[in-house]
Amino acid sequence: MFGRRKRGADAPDQSETTNEIEAVEPAPEIDLALEADQELVEEIDRVSTAKSAPDDRADRGPLDETEASAARPYVDLGGVKILPREGLHLRLEVEEGSQRVVAVGLDFEGSTLQVQPFAAPRSTGLWHEIREQIAEQIRMQGGAVSDVDGPLGPELRARVPVIGEDGITNETRAARFIGVDGPRWFLRGVIAGPAADDPEQAGAIEELFRSVVVARGTAPMPPRDLIPLHMPPTAPTTAI
Repeated sequence: MFGRRKRGADAPDQSETTNEIEAVEPAPEIDLALEADQELVEEIDRVSTAKSAPDDRADRGPLDETEASAARPYVDLGGVKILPREGLHLRLEVEEGSQRVVAVGLDFEGSTLQVQPFAAPRSTGLWHEIREQIAEQIRMQGGAVSDVDGPLGPELRARVPVIGEDGITNETRAARFIGVDGPRWFLRGVIAGPAADDPEQAGAIEELFRSVVVARGTAPMPPRDLIPLHMPPTAPTTAI
């Protein structure tokens, strides 16, 4: 059944150096160090902008709309399409002020998967940079987080503070932050519940994430903009 939930996020000047000093050739060790530093900077830049996705993404998902079978009965939510399955409950998370749909929540086998699709550049990815920003936010909130290599690539395993009704943080809960860079889009997922820390229950949620289809569209969009989501044309009256 569909539900709606509100949510209320220089170097010093060398021009005066004497001729004698200018004529001295730098030591080979300094040249090598400078070269190594430049290579390190280039490697960091390359990694931070590289796409992050499983090698078999185009076959097993998450799929681009152009890669998905038109014959499959997807539920069209705009920026994402969800494949119905027994026991799957779908929620649309709505921003309270604007009433804009900002995320899709999928409850399945006792765990929850939240997905959000974002516009991205054609040749570079977003997940490496976004992952660092999420980790920093969690630590600032008093949580704990580690960067690990998961089944879908790099991901964050976190303990996120939970604020009680009295406004006091009394405990933490497990969460996994996963992400995949596709063609001109980035799909982020947040796993909560047993699948967040139990490997035996994680497989079903990971497969659910892979089954999501992203519909980027052809309209120009700035990178990191949320690809618009909406209610399906005809909302089902039973759980999907």
